[in-house]
Amino acid sequence: RTGSASITVSAAAFDVSAACSGFLYALTVAEGYIAAGRGEIALVVSTEKMSGIVDWEDRSTCVLFGDGAGAAIVRRAQNGRGVLSSFMRSDGTLAELLWRPAGGVKVPMDVAVLEEKAHLVKMAGREVFKAAVRSMAEAADQALVRAGLTGEDIDLLIPHQANIRIIEATARYANVPMEKVFVNVDRYGNMSSATVPIALDEAVEQGRVKPGDNVLMVAFGAGFTWASGVIRW
Repeated sequence: RTGSASITVSAAAFDVSAACSGFLYALTVAEGYIAAGRGEIALVVSTEKMSGIVDWEDRSTCVLFGDGAGAAIVRRAQNGRGVLSSFMRSDGTLAELLWRPAGGVKVPMDVAVLEEKAHLVKMAGREVFKAAVRSMAEAADQALVRAGLTGEDIDLLIPHQANIRIIEATARYANVPMEKVFVNVDRYGNMSSATVPIALDEAVEQGRVKPGDNVLMVAFGAGFTWASGVIRW
């Protein structure tokens, strides 16, 4: 190609890989950039196509997951609104409890991987449940402490939509009654990183989140990763 062209680029773009905790990880990154004065507006997008990586003959996993995408525009807040706290943690020693054994860099995709279905999600359900409850309880507690709030101050809890038992346990540990917990796992399943932004959007549309409300968000995902945050809407 000859000649010259002028291209105006006004934004950076990059991936944040943290499985189901991805939205809260990325939200923390966006908030940090804006707080440091390195940006004015951030677009946080979480999108998942879990249907392409589950084994449809494995009923212990395939019925749990769904596809979805959600996004949030983040900008500098005023009048005490915005992100009040955030918390992130990870533990790689437990990665093989919920993982894809092959199909990546370490074990590239080939005919054998496809035949063995090693590129699809494998999960040790009981152990993952225990880790999820413990980690989400810690995350919820840390977000509240860092925000200087208690469960009684929370107007709505938006947890990762893994399953209803994990959601109920998280609410109990955070001291938030179930009537203040947003649930949509019964309609969409676990959409990984897209669950929290989709639930937040639906809550706003339904009038369950109003200006000035304190919203606690918490998630747990493969890796393992877990994260939380409190925002004042």
